[in-house]
Amino acid sequence: MFDLDRWQEILNAIKQNKFRSILTAFGVFWAIFMLVVMTGAGNGLINGVTSGFQDFATNSAFMWSNRTTIAYQGYDRGRWWSINNDDIEAIRNEIDGIDVISPRLQGWNLREGQNVVRDEKAAAFNVMGDYPQYRKIDPCTMPWGRYINEEDIKLKRKVCIIGENVYDVMFDEGEDPVGQYLRVNGVYFMVVGVFRSNNPNINIGSNKKETIYLPFTTMQQTFNYGDEVHFFGFTAKPGVNVQGIVDEIEPLVKKHHKIAPEDDEAIGGFNVQSELQTMEYTFLGINILIWVVGIGTLIAGAVGVSNIMLVIVKERTREIGVQRAIGARPAVVIGQILTESVFLTTVAGFLGLAFGTLILHLTNIALTAAAANAPEDEMTFFANPEVGLPLAISALALLILVGLFAGLIPAMKAVRIKPIDALRHE
Repeated sequence: MFDLDRWQEILNAIKQNKFRSILTAFGVFWAIFMLVVMTGAGNGLINGVTSGFQDFATNSAFMWSNRTTIAYQGYDRGRWWSINNDDIEAIRNEIDGIDVISPRLQGWNLREGQNVVRDEKAAAFNVMGDYPQYRKIDPCTMPWGRYINEEDIKLKRKVCIIGENVYDVMFDEGEDPVGQYLRVNGVYFMVVGVFRSNNPNINIGSNKKETIYLPFTTMQQTFNYGDEVHFFGFTAKPGVNVQGIVDEIEPLVKKHHKIAPEDDEAIGGFNVQSELQTMEYTFLGINILIWVVGIGTLIAGAVGVSNIMLVIVKERTREIGVQRAIGARPAVVIGQILTESVFLTTVAGFLGLAFGTLILHLTNIALTAAAANAPEDEMTFFANPEVGLPLAISALALLILVGLFAGLIPAMKAVRIKPIDALRHE
């Protein structure tokens, strides 16, 4: 392995056939380069998509009411119905697997014209009603003040928390909004906090930055929503499947509102856990495809190396015969062929690994610069393309195996050459 004469012989052989050596090495270089770039791109896609769920409760789901599609117990199909407070209470008491449940109101009819006023400033913003528990589903930080609390719910206080864009429009920069009042659809509410979502790319019901949140009970009473619940979110206890809870909730709610058990369209929903699992399977499929393509390309490169090594063995038949005639053992001949094959593939593969990593690094720099100039609420689908140390080590190990494989057949052919036949070879 460390025979200086052998290495000089290998380097001389490569120098004498530079063009052939470059073309041979290029196949391995391209295979590793593409494997690294495709893997990094796949990781970038995964990082970009999953970054939107940084702190969001992944064991959660949301449910709402839709028109019925089946006539049932005297009610016509197409009937409008609403989830109500009693439904939420029944779900909370009868479904054991639920950890947190938070009903919500969405003020579609409240955003008409400039519905929010403060002194001389007026603008249009979304209005929603929430419980304090919703913060456990979609966490946030509070640059100013506090979040809605249980006392606000119990006493139906006329207070609100506002998104960052609401603060920017209705207040001066650096002004403390806590204790100030906003008139929302003609009703005054005291601002008790400004929130910043930990998951700005996920908007359930409205753009969070442009929304004013009221205590759920206050909004029901103030704007005459009665006991309506427009939709609700919940999280499952550890180890409990979210879809199992959904399957328990649906018949319970359908029974309360006389909806046909087989009416699958009457209740809408979004299962975050299920969607994430689907994405995980998709990403797994992408990674498998990347490795299949990469390894296939690498095998093609190895076949090229093997063919060239066969040509080299044929060219050096007389030389091998001389070596065998003067006493060279088969292991020496095999080692010589394998060393040259491994050396060629390793150098080419290492360069492919280096160039692939460089391309990913430059891409990451460009993406970082673009993200710095993009709006904060712009969705990110590709971020931080990277390859980790395990991949680099695996690629290098794979290169050695490819080199051994590429040189094995030519090496075995070389040792089968009889010295007398080799010496007669022209």
